Amino acid sequence: MSNQAAIHPADAHDRIRVYGARENNLKDVSVELPKRRLTAFTGVSGSGKSSLVFATIAAESQRLINETYSTFVQGFMPTLARPDVDLLDGVTTAILVDQQRMGADPRSTVGTATDANAMLRILFSRLGTPHIGTAKAFSFNVASVSGAGAVTLEKGGRTTKERRSFNVVGGMCPRCEGRGQVSDFDLTALYDASKTLNEGALTIPGYSMDGWYGRVYGGSGFFSPDTPIKDFTEKELDALLYKEPTKIKVDGINITYEGLIPRIQKSMLSKDREAMQPHIRAFVDRAIAFDTCPECEGTRLTALARSSKIKGISIADACKMQISDLAAWVADLEEPSVAPLLEGLRGTLESFVDIGLGYLSLDRPAGTLSGGESQRTKMIRHLGSSLTDVTYIFDEPSIGLHPHDIQRMNALLLQLRDKGNTVLVVEHKPEMIRIADHVVDLGPAAGSGGGEICYEGTVAGLEASDTVTGRHLNDRAALKETVREATGAIEVRGASLNNLQDVDVDVPLGVLCAVTGVAGSGKSSLIHGYVSKREGVIAVDQSPIKGSRRSNPATYTGVLDPIRTAFAKANGVKPALFSANSEGACPVCRGAGVIYTDLVMMAGVATPCDECEGRRYQADVLQYELGGDGDGAGEGAGKNIAEVLEMSIAEAHDFFAGTSPAGASAKVPKAAKILSRLVDVGVGYLTLGQPLTTLSGGERQRVKLAIAMSEDAGVYVLDEPTTGLHLADVEQLLGVLDQLVDSGKSVVVIEHHQAVMAHADWIIDIGPGAGQDGGRVVFEGTPRDLVAARSTLTGEHLADYVS
Repeated sequence: MSNQAAIHPADAHDRIRVYGARENNLKDVSVELPKRRLTAFTGVSGSGKSSLVFATIAAESQRLINETYSTFVQGFMPTLARPDVDLLDGVTTAILVDQQRMGADPRSTVGTATDANAMLRILFSRLGTPHIGTAKAFSFNVASVSGAGAVTLEKGGRTTKERRSFNVVGGMCPRCEGRGQVSDFDLTALYDASKTLNEGALTIPGYSMDGWYGRVYGGSGFFSPDTPIKDFTEKELDALLYKEPTKIKVDGINITYEGLIPRIQKSMLSKDREAMQPHIRAFVDRAIAFDTCPECEGTRLTALARSSKIKGISIADACKMQISDLAAWVADLEEPSVAPLLEGLRGTLESFVDIGLGYLSLDRPAGTLSGGESQRTKMIRHLGSSLTDVTYIFDEPSIGLHPHDIQRMNALLLQLRDKGNTVLVVEHKPEMIRIADHVVDLGPAAGSGGGEICYEGTVAGLEASDTVTGRHLNDRAALKETVREATGAIEVRGASLNNLQDVDVDVPLGVLCAVTGVAGSGKSSLIHGYVSKREGVIAVDQSPIKGSRRSNPATYTGVLDPIRTAFAKANGVKPALFSANSEGACPVCRGAGVIYTDLVMMAGVATPCDECEGRRYQADVLQYELGGDGDGAGEGAGKNIAEVLEMSIAEAHDFFAGTSPAGASAKVPKAAKILSRLVDVGVGYLTLGQPLTTLSGGERQRVKLAIAMSEDAGVYVLDEPTTGLHLADVEQLLGVLDQLVDSGKSVVVIEHHQAVMAHADWIIDIGPGAGQDGGRVVFEGTPRDLVAARSTLTGEHLADYVS
């Protein structure tokens, strides 16, 4: 089918119409999407699904919404450029429910991320005994404050001002400031006591004497920067470590001085650990120990807030309960005066249970949720919403879900649709694709080989089509005839982290072992808590890659280093010339390739640099080439560094392996080896210079897997490696895992995909349910034995799959 979809006359109220979309790899795509229906977007990884749904439809909806605000308000919003599309109309308000982890603030919890905590606080302020005040008295984000201030009063038509005292009763524990934890600093990790400040005594990231902090601490006057810290008086050491904010003047500039520890608490500990830069996180892990706050016992709340109870339960008790148990407790409360509030709270808590998150508690820190858990928690905000005719956009909602849980997710997606909303879902799982009213399949391949509409219509039509998705929609992996025998085991004894119930298990070595179970059953607690941190084990998890918009696969994987060296050697110049972040950078855009223009009140724009035309390098650098077959033209011509970065990973592999015409004389074995692993894990379609910020979650994880394969490890732990993989790509991933095991490695995979389960040599199934209903090993053995027994939820679904 042509990528120019047939555009039929239709009422704009009934369709979202996209004309000429060219974001990323989209090739002038035009398509009509029915409103108030569920549309699934399918296709191989990198085919253009996200470019159409997120970078075009969602981005334009957000941009149009932002334009409705005043120019003053827009000045405080992120700048959004118009997507590269000729026309997009019929767009409604788009709500993106993605997999980005929640909570950059350590005070953010599951309860605060939804309306559940807010409703509980109101409930306790109305029904709790003894009565202690308003809902603020139950909030760990509100401190208790006393003071006085002026109030304006109107009496007899006259306005007067009076000074009155006030008392705000908040629920924040004063000892831990609502965090539930107190920190204990290892002073030896903050400074070298044998040195002076001017000799570089401070060992905190960013606190060098050449920087701003160095000027502040060195010029404060509270101590001499030329005295070793071990010789400080007690008063001087106290000023260095603990002094409260104090106004001082340094080099004629008025600034606020603050001791190291309160400064670190504000600048580093105010963020969730997962949101920290890697070097900051490493410092915090090394320098600071966290313990449960002794005053609030980890509840974050004051003793007063914990004293008020409903039927013997405090708000701290309620937030600590497993949500499925809390839902049952709230269901038993009957009080006509707060009936609407109870109804709303019951609905929210039941949504958690329905969506498969009943095993969580409201006091669970939001930053500890996985990408899939975060996505489903965000979904709960919208299930109870009165809004209709909204476009909800989901990015692989099946991620992190057991086949049993996918059925419940499907029901919730249909519930959103049936309220009169448009639901757009980017998805690979057949179980979710099959519930769609409409399907748009992109491809036919990835990267430059994709970006076209291959099929548009019903699921039945997709099955009958000759597209890659259509051919693989009914794929079923078969159980292996023979399985590998274990060569040893990692013994786990008495595991009790989170919901694990004193688990004893042997994780086999020398085989492909799949760890299965419903979401929240305890898989991650078992493997990441007791296996991943052992010596010789490398864990490749779902955490995002940290990097700036200058970072790309070439810089992140390290493949750019041997490439730069090869260019330098071939041309007799310095390697630094071939770095866009160093000497070779375009002087105008400083190696960014684009010029970012801040238009203050209006949306800023990024335009290609006129000097380097987006190539990031100085013109002189681009005269240096590598490779070529001697003809100096066509496919056999040598390549400059910018042209190399524009290559796909697969093309670059052939070039540096010397198997392409242009690469005949450009063999760089070290680069080819790294690129070969990237091709093996299924990201050969990405370009070497593509910003990491444009990669999907699945693509980022597979790039990390490729890097991990080069490390000298005996055991690899993978967390849902099929994330973001098309049905056709799963087989290739299984080949990579087999390659690892056959080379003498051990592979442990936490996985929900039945094809991986069927291909495993050994299965450890955790369950039987989630939360307190899980945490036990319910099966250990071969996939064939699990199917034969059908004794667990996993066994039932795997048996249905292979049959």
